[in-house]
Amino acid sequence: MKTWFLLFLFVITNLVAQTGKADPAKLLEYYENQHYAEAAQYLQSMYPDDTRDIKVLNQIAYCNLMAGKLTEAEKNYIKANAIQPDNPAILFSLAHISSKRGNPVKAKSYLQQIIRLDSLNFSAYKQLAVYEDAPEIKLKYLRKANALHSSDPDVAYDLAMAYKDLKQYQQAYEVLKTAIASDTENFTLQQAQLPLSNLLGKYQEVIDTGKQLMENHTDVNVMNEMGQAYFYLKDYQKCIMIYKTLEDLGIRNEGTLYYMALSYRELKEYDHAAIYAQKTIDEAVSDHITLYYTALAGIYESKSQFNDALEAYKRGLTFSIHNTIYYRLGLLYDLNLKQPKNAATYYKLYLKSKPDQEKEKEQITYAKERIALLAGINK
Repeated sequence: MKTWFLLFLFVITNLVAQTGKADPAKLLEYYENQHYAEAAQYLQSMYPDDTRDIKVLNQIAYCNLMAGKLTEAEKNYIKANAIQPDNPAILFSLAHISSKRGNPVKAKSYLQQIIRLDSLNFSAYKQLAVYEDAPEIKLKYLRKANALHSSDPDVAYDLAMAYKDLKQYQQAYEVLKTAIASDTENFTLQQAQLPLSNLLGKYQEVIDTGKQLMENHTDVNVMNEMGQAYFYLKDYQKCIMIYKTLEDLGIRNEGTLYYMALSYRELKEYDHAAIYAQKTIDEAVSDHITLYYTALAGIYESKSQFNDALEAYKRGLTFSIHNTIYYRLGLLYDLNLKQPKNAATYYKLYLKSKPDQEKEKEQITYAKERIALLAGINK
């Protein structure tokens, strides 16, 4: 603080030395007590309205800005800009005032002037990205700012989120990784990286980072990502433990319930699996509800509750047509319910639903073979 006062005293003394009018002690008192409006009035009383002294105009503008008198501040910065139009500091101040007055278009115009003067000005690109609404232009500004200063956490975060929205997960991950390397205790960046790590299959990394974050602060989003990572690492007990903790806290959604249902199923705890599959369906508010009914039906099949499985599959079809359900119904009627006519019907529906010829090659071949065999049985 002492250093700041000495520096400020030097600035004021320098101003007075050039103009020979203002009292440095009086100005310093205004600043120490943050009486910026009074400081502005005092400076304006010392110098004529038509002064062309850049230092004086900037000082008056700054005092008005700090006092919240944006109109007066802008007026003096515009005067200074007319005298010295290529001064980035003045242009930044004008952009800031325009932003505070709710005029981002004007703010962007000042920042673009700075870019034309200095194509490597990191701060200008960073601020332009904040004001830009068009995603592709915003991404361009963020990429430029990140290239100039890859360790800046705000730019790294915003750029990573922009890449994530474009489903460019590896690029988003790398941007955050670079920024984190410069600030290994930036928990915001580490937390932002967790879902990307899960999407990229870096499950052990999610667990290791998640544990470190949890030592600092218990966060439900971190727990959610760790739960998913434990599931994919096949540590189903820990997956259930984390999501059960969230559920006990009154925090649950279709995703957490779905992973619990699948984890119980993998542990062959079918009663619990069925309960959580049903909870998932009850909670569902997305287009994935057909998938959840399919999971529930599969659990019922594992418990040899074939009629319940049949009902679940058919309820899933009421939400959307899905070739997997047609195939599963064909198998259910064929192998468990011993109803060859119905089995053949659903195998045919499966083939008519245009399944992926490469990914579902085995299922397609099997369905065709079963249709041929069942045709003989049905005669």
